[in-house]
Amino acid sequence: MRGMYERNILIALISFSLAFFAASHAPATEEEFSPVLALTLEEAINLAFVANRDIQIQERELIAARAGILGAQSKFLPRLDIDGGYVYNEAVLTPFIPHASGAKKDVGVIGGYRNDNLWKVVLSEELYKGGAHIANFREAETNLKIQEETLRARKLDIEFETKRLYHGLQLAYETERIAADLVYQAEEHYEDVNSRYNQGTSSRFDLLQSKVHVAKTVPPLVKAENEVTLIGAELKKLLTVRIWDPIEIKEPLECLFIEIAEGDFLDLAYIGSPEMALKELGVNLKEWSIKMAQSGNLPSIDLSASYIYRSNSLQTMFGYKHTNWTAGIQFKIPIYDGFSTKAEVEEARARYAQAILQKEDIIEQTAVDIRRASLGMEEAQAIIISQEDNLVEANEAVRLSEVRYDNGVGTNLDVLDTQVSLSQVEQNLADGIYQYLMARAYLDRVMGLEFYKEDYNE
Repeated sequence: MRGMYERNILIALISFSLAFFAASHAPATEEEFSPVLALTLEEAINLAFVANRDIQIQERELIAARAGILGAQSKFLPRLDIDGGYVYNEAVLTPFIPHASGAKKDVGVIGGYRNDNLWKVVLSEELYKGGAHIANFREAETNLKIQEETLRARKLDIEFETKRLYHGLQLAYETERIAADLVYQAEEHYEDVNSRYNQGTSSRFDLLQSKVHVAKTVPPLVKAENEVTLIGAELKKLLTVRIWDPIEIKEPLECLFIEIAEGDFLDLAYIGSPEMALKELGVNLKEWSIKMAQSGNLPSIDLSASYIYRSNSLQTMFGYKHTNWTAGIQFKIPIYDGFSTKAEVEEARARYAQAILQKEDIIEQTAVDIRRASLGMEEAQAIIISQEDNLVEANEAVRLSEVRYDNGVGTNLDVLDTQVSLSQVEQNLADGIYQYLMARAYLDRVMGLEFYKEDYNE
């Protein structure tokens, strides 16, 4: 018996040790190392800027565009090259020069050698190319501005998407609160009716009606909770936050009204919209493309100079007799190229006309977008004001209906109706605030205003 007792103790100790070892070495869950990430809207936007790959890609395009300007500038500068090599010739032409032995230069410098060693320094300059270099440089400058505006457009798109998800999460939290409040009110009222029914002061119909009402309030709450989770996941994806990391929003769902002035908004959009700037830059780019194409019909001038070391032996190569220099100028006047330049010019002019039409189209579309944003704010503002006015009355109606029911004057249906009405008013108010925030965010996007730079009324 004693041996069995000791064996049981030993087994228990081993089991305890194994359990302790497993618990101490168990992999920790991700949630244990993930503090809550609480964000303001500005912090969320900045985090989205850092994390977004489209912005990172466009930033590389900006670097490439700056390099393009350097490449265009290089066309105006001379080129210096050093050429060298060795060639074995089976036979070479040796010109007859009387008294060659006393010549200042070795004749092979011109005619070549069987063992031909050559080093040459060449300086060349494209002096004039029919204006092609100037057009190329202006195109590079315009392309840099295009890439800058494209980057700004990317950031504005990410900012708008962040606002949509952030305000959407604010609305989801508010909807969840409203649904939870309705469930709580319904359950509280059901408990009161059940107590009255047990005391014989309430009917079974009121009891069943209250119980059904509680059941009807649960699905909207479940849906609201799921909406919080789903929108939160979308926001995490945009911010490249791990899906299991908890996040919170610091700011409540609220808005401040601004004066709606479509004319001022439109003026700001014409100045600040990246789409407007891109279309204007597109016209400039196509105009320089015409000049680039036209350069094919104009003459070109090239300058060049070289200094040569040439010998049949490396030992004598850098002596005075084995040196030579050249300098020259070359003109080129195009006469006939099979109409290829004419085709390029016509194509460039067609692209230019197309760019002008696109600019006119974006001007009209911007006016439509401003009108849409303004109407959206006006509609949302009307909803907010009307629901704020009714919110106090809706709360008072719930209180009075409960008092009337307690005193036997009101009906159970009155209580349920006022609870639902209060919930609808609160939801309409929350929806109106969200609609106003999104209309304003859309207005900012159309006008090209970055976050915290929205000052419409100056």
